[in-house]
Amino acid sequence: MTSADPRALATAVVTIAFLGAVIGGVGAPLITSVAIDLGVPLDAAQWTLTITLFSGAISAPVLGRLGAGPQRRSTILVVLASVAAGGLLTALPLPFWTLLLGRALQELGLGVVALLMSVARDHLPTERAHATIATVSVASTVGIGVAYPLMGLIDQLMGLRAAYLVGFVLSLAAVGIAGWMIPEDRPQPRSRLDVPGAVLLGIGILGVLAAVAQPVVWNAPWVGTCILIVAVAAIAGWVVVERRAASPLVDLRLLGRGPVVRANAAMLFAGVGMYLLFSLLTRYVQTPLEAGYGLGLSGALAGAALIPFSVLGFVAGRLTPRLSAWLTARWTFAVHASCVVVAAVVFAGAPAPFVLTLAAMAVLGFGVGGVSAIMPSLVLDGVPRAETSSVLSMNQIVRSIGFSIGSALAGMLLASTTAAGAVFPPAAGYPAAAVWVLPLLVVSALFVVAAPQVRR
Repeated sequence: MTSADPRALATAVVTIAFLGAVIGGVGAPLITSVAIDLGVPLDAAQWTLTITLFSGAISAPVLGRLGAGPQRRSTILVVLASVAAGGLLTALPLPFWTLLLGRALQELGLGVVALLMSVARDHLPTERAHATIATVSVASTVGIGVAYPLMGLIDQLMGLRAAYLVGFVLSLAAVGIAGWMIPEDRPQPRSRLDVPGAVLLGIGILGVLAAVAQPVVWNAPWVGTCILIVAVAAIAGWVVVERRAASPLVDLRLLGRGPVVRANAAMLFAGVGMYLLFSLLTRYVQTPLEAGYGLGLSGALAGAALIPFSVLGFVAGRLTPRLSAWLTARWTFAVHASCVVVAAVVFAGAPAPFVLTLAAMAVLGFGVGGVSAIMPSLVLDGVPRAETSSVLSMNQIVRSIGFSIGSALAGMLLASTTAAGAVFPPAAGYPAAAVWVLPLLVVSALFVVAAPQVRR
């Protein structure tokens, strides 16, 4: 396969990204089943989702650097093969710790997304490359809407391991497509891996995510404080190492450029706001009717409620290249951010009616899909092609951190309104929490729209 067949390559890149998103979404609908079938506490079962967050975020910058040289194709194939191996571990009736290992391997696919975008940027004509990158960015949004109902239904009909087996089969398909369609890389100097930098950055990211995504570490404040201190020290050490390294893991000069800094800041705030609202909506639709509100949907039906989210996210991804050609990338981001605000207002104003709740979910999907689609254009402004995967991988980390903060913030806001001894928060707790989305998305849009215009 060579870049002479751009349509087939674009289709392959999008398909691999979509399959990876579905595989990544396997864990969330199955947490309760893991606890029941394997006889572990629910908070332990939650690690089947949390460990993927850690694994993906820590591996992304390393894979981004490996993808910046002639070993990009082999890196993609090795990572996808590791994802398949992880899928096999989850499908086999093995102990709980092997399931966690399998889930960690599965989420290595997060780092492939940046590599796939760099393949599109290098091997496709400019217009098709932009459209393909935008669609790849939306794959995670669409994948959620497919994975949640599909895995929930398979779990109900055939059991936990059958659902994980589907993830394994999908990962094998991704390996086959990549091996057949991803082109060989052009000859260029082999990139060296900055091992000390990778270790320090990994410790720093792990510490930040642990402090954000695992509120339990703050049950003893000194534990959470120590984790944050170690994380900050590791990141500070990473900056020093990167400035002195001959082949840094990430070129800090690129990360320090105005457009890259603003895009990452916008992604952080938008990620917090988007996932805060997503968490509120998904929790609300599953709240049993006995609570006096909510929709009382089962796992499979709650997953089906995400179909509008994914459909509108896909539509946004397809429209974004045309919209950005008309409005510019920065104003396109503002339009999509405003959609998230509209979704929050709809939900906060009337969270009870079924139709309005689904409408809020659909509008949120359009906003999330659009933000995801336009973000590569913002973060890659002025970035050399050789650094595409490295810069995008850091943006993926920022996105993961933002999502983690949004998830934790949703739980904290609802918990703050829940009476002592009560299982569910009051109905008013949801609109009160949704209001927090507004300033987060406004600040996010200001980072992009209020930036000085650079003449080229």
